[in-house]
Amino acid sequence: MKRIRINAGKIGLIFKKGDFQRVISRGAHWLAFGESVEQYDLTRRFNPVEPLELYLNESSIIELIHLINVGDNQIVLKYENGNFTEVLKPGRYAFWKGLIEYNFKVIDLTKTEIEEEIELLALKRSELVPYIRVSKIESFENGILFLNGKAIKVLTPGEYYFWKNSVDVSVSKVDLRQQQMEVSGQEILTKDKASLRVSFYVQYKVIDISKALVDNKDFEKQFYVLIQFALREYIGSMTLDQLLEDRDNISRYVFNFLETKVMELGIEVKGGGLRDVILPGEMKTIMNQVLVAQKQAQANVITRREETASTRSLLNTAKLMEENEMLFKLKEMEYVEKIAEKVGEISLNGNGQMIDQLKAIFSGVKLDK
Repeated sequence: MKRIRINAGKIGLIFKKGDFQRVISRGAHWLAFGESVEQYDLTRRFNPVEPLELYLNESSIIELIHLINVGDNQIVLKYENGNFTEVLKPGRYAFWKGLIEYNFKVIDLTKTEIEEEIELLALKRSELVPYIRVSKIESFENGILFLNGKAIKVLTPGEYYFWKNSVDVSVSKVDLRQQQMEVSGQEILTKDKASLRVSFYVQYKVIDISKALVDNKDFEKQFYVLIQFALREYIGSMTLDQLLEDRDNISRYVFNFLETKVMELGIEVKGGGLRDVILPGEMKTIMNQVLVAQKQAQANVITRREETASTRSLLNTAKLMEENEMLFKLKEMEYVEKIAEKVGEISLNGNGQMIDQLKAIFSGVKLDK
């Protein structure tokens, strides 16, 4: 006989000649001849030396353990006293009852979306990282969930978790903020065969993500091409002079052209306009020459107009002076005064006739010829 003791938190299995006999718990026990004992910690997994399957027919052991079978397409989340502690992979596991409160969540990995109630902190734990796919939709985005290439549903802003399995999971996202598309440096021929380059910008927003991502491929490229078509169609129907005279008509035409067509792309045009019209070097020279000629012609017209007005004014003055002798004398004195302002000294050489003439000018008396 041999006396042994099982301490608190332990359990013992009695064997005789390698065969399981019975279970003993806390306290002192006597072992018969040929019996041996194996002690196990109740806070740890039951992991015997012999295969676990040898103990599964023993009701005395089955009553004392949690037996967990994990299939090939499963994992099990193990909780101890309410806290997540471990991921159990495919296989068979046994945990002792009584000392620790265990809970187990069986996860079917053949499903894609996580339907089980799992705490967010547990989902972010390193133990679960190998089994989870994460997709984040920002506050200014929407997304579409694709499973094996099939559109399933629209995803609004937030974090989404999916189980990793053989299903191909992808999320396509679209920015819902107002954006700008610019078509720059487009070389286009006008109706009169003038070559020019234009830059045009359009502000837009995505309003239907399903049309943008599911019904159309590369909707932004298609939008770009539509703007190109609108510009070429309008500019090709106008002469260079017509385009330069009213550039606003280009914007109105492009917006009208896009209004219905972009609805099929799931977007809405919010605004925009023509940024630049660039002429080739030779065309610039010609346009500058035309501009100089126009300005010169305008200057000549103004000059002739002023000369005509001046001549008309002189004619009117002459008529008044002819009709009014006093006005003639006043005008004569005005010129003499202007002459006198510029002359410091006058020396007269001559006979008395010259002096008499000067007197006559200032006295207003006519001399006989």
